[in-house]
Amino acid sequence: MAERVLMKGNEALAEAAIAAGCRHFFGYPITPQTEVAAYMAKRMPKVNGTYLQAESEVAAINMVLGAAAAGARVMTSSSSPGISLKSEGISYLAGSDLPALIINVQRAGPGLGGIQPSQADYWQATRSTGHGDFHILVLAPSTVQEMVDLVADAFDLGDKYRMPVMILSDGMLGQMMEPVSLPEKNLENLPAKPWATNGHKNQRPHNVINSLYITPPELEALLHERYAKYEQIKNTEQRAEEYLTDDAEIIIVAYGASARVSRSAVDLARAEGLQVGLIRPITLWPYPNAYIEKNVAQAKSFLCVEMSMGQMVDDVRLAVNGRRPVEFFGRTGGIIPTPAEVLDAVKKIAGGL
Repeated sequence: MAERVLMKGNEALAEAAIAAGCRHFFGYPITPQTEVAAYMAKRMPKVNGTYLQAESEVAAINMVLGAAAAGARVMTSSSSPGISLKSEGISYLAGSDLPALIINVQRAGPGLGGIQPSQADYWQATRSTGHGDFHILVLAPSTVQEMVDLVADAFDLGDKYRMPVMILSDGMLGQMMEPVSLPEKNLENLPAKPWATNGHKNQRPHNVINSLYITPPELEALLHERYAKYEQIKNTEQRAEEYLTDDAEIIIVAYGASARVSRSAVDLARAEGLQVGLIRPITLWPYPNAYIEKNVAQAKSFLCVEMSMGQMVDDVRLAVNGRRPVEFFGRTGGIIPTPAEVLDAVKKIAGGL
């Protein structure tokens, strides 16, 4: 068994990226993710990598685009306002079909808001990461260990589908410390990237990385091709964890840090004889509709718990499609809900069943 070490979420994430073959990091400091960049600044020179603190978030994401176009495994990290500044570059990455890992350690907003944990960037991550017709893959860990595990998956999925991937963390997961088992470095089987602009050595035609298409039919055809790939991803890459859903009459749906709280609330509810379960989405895009679909027939009600005014609840309602009531409970502004608060929300629903 691999040795377990106690690490802060942000630092464990950075070390996992290095183990996955990331050798280029471009970023800009912003709380509560600055430890990712600080850790990379120390580690990258020791692994023959590149760390560069850009002059802005806009510059950082465009450096990511350049490295990705050359075929490198590359990463950037930021927190909510910084991701907003990167949005144009993320759209360029998607429009150029380039894989890259983007970390968002969410903080409260809008505007500068506060530096405490939040989940109010859900819409941004899953609906409006940038302009135009595109999606990115979005993964949501709920523990430091899962953050480590999902980093390697994120790089692999990005390479497989040639698209950006976001790990949607938050200030709680980024700052907390937990024991983790770090992956062993195995970089011998990284996928070839014959499309990369890394020098043709007179052995192949020139590769061109571009997101500009002057002829409308050409762009439309490319978008249809890209959306066919998105449908394939929806069919094959949905991920979620279920907890005590087999006989659950009330199913809580929560991701990330809120899911940790909600799991404790499920245990409290079960201790009081309430049939409550939990669905924890791991992929936020594609949204794991299949996991909700399989539980709709037996569930009497759903409760979405978030650290926001209610964003993922829209996806839960779309998946349920009016067949069952979908309630919402959230705390916002950087306040983390407690298990007791979630249990109270469950009891209100149970009282009306």
